[in-house]
Amino acid sequence: MREGPDISVVAALIGNPACANMLLALLAGPALTATELAQEAGLSLSTVSGHLDRLEKAALLAVERQGRHRYFRLADPDVAHALEALMPVATRAGHLRVRVGPRDPELRRARSCYDHLAGDLAVRMFDRFVERRLLTRRGDEVRVTRDGAKFFACAGIDVGGLEGGRRPLCRPCLDWSERRSHLGGTLGAAILDHVIDRRWAVREAKSRVVRFSPAGEQKLKAWLAR
Repeated sequence: MREGPDISVVAALIGNPACANMLLALLAGPALTATELAQEAGLSLSTVSGHLDRLEKAALLAVERQGRHRYFRLADPDVAHALEALMPVATRAGHLRVRVGPRDPELRRARSCYDHLAGDLAVRMFDRFVERRLLTRRGDEVRVTRDGAKFFACAGIDVGGLEGGRRPLCRPCLDWSERRSHLGGTLGAAILDHVIDRRWAVREAKSRVVRFSPAGEQKLKAWLAR
């Protein structure tokens, strides 16, 4: 079948172990230099440069230049969503890294999925929104209810202002560690900003870990219980 997008080039790049390691490193959000990405891939800078060029040409990466330095980031949230969607498939098929890192429990607890919250806390938060009818879900369609818009407005999140862009307002994102969905989309990103702005949690540098303080986690639970 020749109609439609050709996914083979993109799939081949994501399937390359070195490229996959670099792309997953960028899921943490901040842009990284070629040197930093070479460390993530475990390759020399000269070898990584070729991979980065191919990833940029395939529109998987975008480059920002500051003076003499080039900083790489994921091209857009669609790339992040594609990477996160592959993780449950790899987990189900048993394609797991043999060596378990010391931060694995923290990643499972709460982490960033590009610009929104993932992990156990995020899945339970999404479930709570649906349970309270702040959100409704039918399959992959998630909508904000009238009560939900009022609830988020009280937190300074203007749902109406988030709508109308290229990205969806709400999108269920299958969580690779919990095998259930957390909330993506522009609303998911706004909620993570809300959590960070109120200092309930911090995003660890060079990591996807989102670390909640004990007080911050209690404040999150209190917010969800309102």
